[in-house]
Amino acid sequence: MALLEVNNLSTSFFTDAGEIRAVEDVTFSVDRGKVLGIVGESGSGKSVTAYSIMQILAPTGKIVNGSVKYAGQELVGADEKIMHTIRGNKISIIFQDPMTSLNPTYTVAHQLMEAIMLHTDRNRSQARDRALEMLQLVNVNDPEKRLDQYPYELSGGMRQRVMIAMALACEPDILIADEPTTALDVTIQAQILELMRELQQRLGMAIILITHDLGVVAQMCDELVVMYAGSICEQGTADEVFYNPRHEYTKGLLRSIPTAENSGQLLQPITGTPIDLLNMPKGCPFAPRCDSAMKICLTEFPERLKINEDHYASCWVNVREQVCNTLPEAEREIPCV
Repeated sequence: MALLEVNNLSTSFFTDAGEIRAVEDVTFSVDRGKVLGIVGESGSGKSVTAYSIMQILAPTGKIVNGSVKYAGQELVGADEKIMHTIRGNKISIIFQDPMTSLNPTYTVAHQLMEAIMLHTDRNRSQARDRALEMLQLVNVNDPEKRLDQYPYELSGGMRQRVMIAMALACEPDILIADEPTTALDVTIQAQILELMRELQQRLGMAIILITHDLGVVAQMCDELVVMYAGSICEQGTADEVFYNPRHEYTKGLLRSIPTAENSGQLLQPITGTPIDLLNMPKGCPFAPRCDSAMKICLTEFPERLKINEDHYASCWVNVREQVCNTLPEAEREIPCV
């Protein structure tokens, strides 16, 4: 049994303008000790998926279908008392911007100790000792001094280390990192990613890494989920998705990455703009931006095609390839040209 199982998860936001289907029929699992990357552009549903797992949606948001199981325990519909034992204790989350995630009016010690005392039976003295231990674990220099400082007195990288320390203070089984390096400069990004990988290997926890940066994914992840417009378009091992991409959106993302091979050349951006989630098309949501789109792409949502044991893609282009390679012409419903 996987440590975390997400099955057919759909989450919507109900606004005055209508229903926004932010996450649609998302399915994946995470094993203990593995790093799963969820990648996609802004608005693809990455963060909403994480917030749905943690049951911390905005008031207008609601899980309308699906299941989220941690160690076999259903979280969708669970009462707040149960979620209190899960959040921060079994599943922790690091948010995008540490400056807005940390309370500017409390010291680092206060915030770390609050998290520790909330989920354990440690007293204040023991909680402070644990807070100091956690700052040492995440390589904060002069940790005793940092405990009594306020967030504004710390650098961006230092604040993110404090957030990681807070998330790991109760030794969770799963760490969700939502764009953990977005607000940091490149040098600090590398340090934070190296720290997370080191801690993951040392502590044996699973990580769900949410990002739009494929370079980060290549460095960190064992498995990969690619999302577009709230749906999963491709998933598999990181190697399979990187070296054998089968969805046109994934291929477009990879073409837009600067590499040694395309140095000095113009990058190839994905043309067009993301779709309006209030007015979802009938077919593949990526079809209006896809250079390989066929008529069926505009009218029917693509089937989830198994490429191999570790690789799936929802793309009619792949179905066409399979049909053209296996069926006689008279039985084909999709053109092979």
